[in-house]
Amino acid sequence: MCYVTDGNSLGASDRGETLMARIEAAVAAGVDWIQIREKNLSGRELFKLARDAVNAARHKDTRVLVNDRLDVALAAGAGGVHLREESIPVRDVAQWCKSGSARSGFLVGVSCHSVEGARRGGADGASYLFFGPVFETPTKQKFGPPQGIEMLAEVCNSTAVPVIAIGGINTGNASRCIQAGAAGVAAVRLFQDRDLRDLSALTAQIHGAS
Repeated sequence: MCYVTDGNSLGASDRGETLMARIEAAVAAGVDWIQIREKNLSGRELFKLARDAVNAARHKDTRVLVNDRLDVALAAGAGGVHLREESIPVRDVAQWCKSGSARSGFLVGVSCHSVEGARRGGADGASYLFFGPVFETPTKQKFGPPQGIEMLAEVCNSTAVPVIAIGGINTGNASRCIQAGAAGVAAVRLFQDRDLRDLSALTAQIHGAS
């Protein structure tokens, strides 16, 4: 289960503090991964947020990932980097990690939107794949209409790499994604639109589905 951050959707004047409160609550609730995806922050601001998130997750089971910025992920001590299909090549990053240049257990994930993309990501050495959008969601509209559970199942069957479902995930459909073969689910609004006090119950519910 992965909380993908989106500080812009919080719409608060103290957005940074609000986002950090969400991250801390997710860690306390036992969320498995937190992906820091803040495209409008400067490198310095992104590093600070990632470092604070890593510190919040220290001695916990939560792993912090940084979207697209390998340099920031490494400098902040994050547990991995998540790449877009058009980012730096997964193969190069994966080979670099295998050379011992990254800390042990550092994950290299990539987003994919087709069976071909999933196979390519797996062949290139990705640790995991994000696939979506599975369901309708405003945050993934640029990637086209939702691809549905059937396509998710096809993608999961096409690769041995763990597939994380993303796009319109909620408490009502998360279990369907797991039943289709997904190793987990990722979402923005599922975590950011809920009362912080509900996160522990939400985490237990989704973990139970898997």
